[in-house]
Amino acid sequence: ESGVLDGVGGIVAVHCDPKVDAGLIGLRPGPITSACDRLEISLDGPGGHTARPHLTTDMVTAAAKVATEVPALLARRVDARSGLSVTWGRIASGHACNVIPQHAELSGTVRCLDLPAWRDAPDLVHAAIDEIAALHHAKSQIEYIRGVPPVVNDPVVTELLRAAQTARRGSYAIEDTEQSLGGEDFSWYLEQVPGAMARLGVRTPGSQARYDLHRGDFDVDEQAIQVGVELFTAAALIDGNRL
Repeated sequence: ESGVLDGVGGIVAVHCDPKVDAGLIGLRPGPITSACDRLEISLDGPGGHTARPHLTTDMVTAAAKVATEVPALLARRVDARSGLSVTWGRIASGHACNVIPQHAELSGTVRCLDLPAWRDAPDLVHAAIDEIAALHHAKSQIEYIRGVPPVVNDPVVTELLRAAQTARRGSYAIEDTEQSLGGEDFSWYLEQVPGAMARLGVRTPGSQARYDLHRGDFDVDEQAIQVGVELFTAAALIDGNRL
């Protein structure tokens, strides 16, 4: 919004990948990450006694149905190839074993492999939640928080990164990589400028450890820093007019 991308012809990035050895990079033209949004849901009802659930809104059951049936319903309303997925990270309701609560909360993420489906996701998710909640007589309030669209690598810039890595370390230092369901805010730059993101290997060669991102014991082989610097520098030298 401040105009720093005005006149920029291309942009490149790297992201750590603990599944790839340090010294290597992973490349993929087209989508390499997924869209990721946040979902906060509140369900409300009159509450009551667990001896008489038929006289009120069985809030715990309503929350459980939203948690299980919304993802299943969405799977039948979008093309399966879009990879639209709702996964819950938190469900909370109630304080006593014999009291039907008045309130329930669910929090989760909406992830999507496909950019057009991501643009349609808020309406689809809202409709699915409202339908399931209404079926169980719960009032729903939905906060759908936009996160990031997928990172979609420009094929020309991806080939530039391939040429740069080949020039520095040889073609054997490049792996194909798959599209992940992780989100990455580099995607917002690509709404304005063609570019590409590579996966930067950070696993110590020969290590049998299986780390993942965001784990408390996550560690990197710091030789990867040099690899990233060389990649960016070589890309700029090969085609400085584009970058």
